[in-house]
Amino acid sequence: MKTVRWGMIGCGDVAEVKSGPGFYKARNSQLLAVMRRNGALAADFARRHNVPRWHDDADAIIKAPDIDAVYIATMTDTHHEYTLRCAAAGKPAYVEKPMAMSHAQCLEMIGACKAAKVPLWVGYYRRGLPRFLAVRDLIASGAIGDVRMVIVQQFQRMPGEEQLKSHALAWRADASLGGGIFFESVGHTLDILDFMLGPIARVRSFADNQADAYATEDVITATFRFESGVYGSGAWCYTTDHDEEYNDIVGSKGRIRFSTFTPVPIRVMRGETVEELPVGDPRHVHQPLIQSIVDEMNGEGRCPSTGESAARTARVLDAILDDFREGKRRAAQHRDALSGTVE
Repeated sequence: MKTVRWGMIGCGDVAEVKSGPGFYKARNSQLLAVMRRNGALAADFARRHNVPRWHDDADAIIKAPDIDAVYIATMTDTHHEYTLRCAAAGKPAYVEKPMAMSHAQCLEMIGACKAAKVPLWVGYYRRGLPRFLAVRDLIASGAIGDVRMVIVQQFQRMPGEEQLKSHALAWRADASLGGGIFFESVGHTLDILDFMLGPIARVRSFADNQADAYATEDVITATFRFESGVYGSGAWCYTTDHDEEYNDIVGSKGRIRFSTFTPVPIRVMRGETVEELPVGDPRHVHQPLIQSIVDEMNGEGRCPSTGESAARTARVLDAILDDFREGKRRAAQHRDALSGTVE
């Protein structure tokens, strides 16, 4: 078994605990180099995680002959560019989610990697976590009979003024960098439903910005139909007075409730009977998926989160948000016309 030598582009918050340590704790895996445009921060990460070297230039990672694969952990607006550069250099890429800013960009990334004959994986790491594998197995075993529909709900407290100014929230709420709070986060739910129930075929939706705390959507409703015939609905609001989030898989003989974002016990409900299954998450949540990538590169198994699977989620996100985004574009054009900036 060979040791897969990784280079990391971007070593911010997500890499500190969730992903970074997984690259040197997985079997047959080594984190050889990290890059960040701020060299001092890259050096600090390398020192604390015992990474042999650091850089402030992405080419030092992408073009390095001793790096076998690249983890792209930058903001969403750069995923497309870095993936194309990795493909051009003949390097396999593991890119953070959301995969890109649009479905069209995802298709370009897939095409470039196919042309270069290198694999492309995406950081929808819940596909490798025991908690979600347990839900998938319950569904497959017939624990709730035939699946009829899915109900997704997420309410989140209105962010305060200081939160909105913080870098952690500001880039996510910026349409040009993170795509919006909904766009940046809900892919995890849509992707894990794809993993458990198969692709979503059709979508109908409404989205708006009610609170005007930031420019992107803050309230969204959607209905969808899976290729299998299962139906689904979702409601998301990010400017409420409380936090609440769950997913219900409704079957002919019961239902399963689980959380996308919090490792609370899985609840299996059949009539008046409720069974709770406590399944926790590992400390480094990316590590199981990283292990599957390393194993695949060694010819053992396959990683379940690919460019193709992530592109399906990107297509659904685009479908949910297309009308809202088009409305924003038209409003901006109208304002520009009124101000005389458009002839």
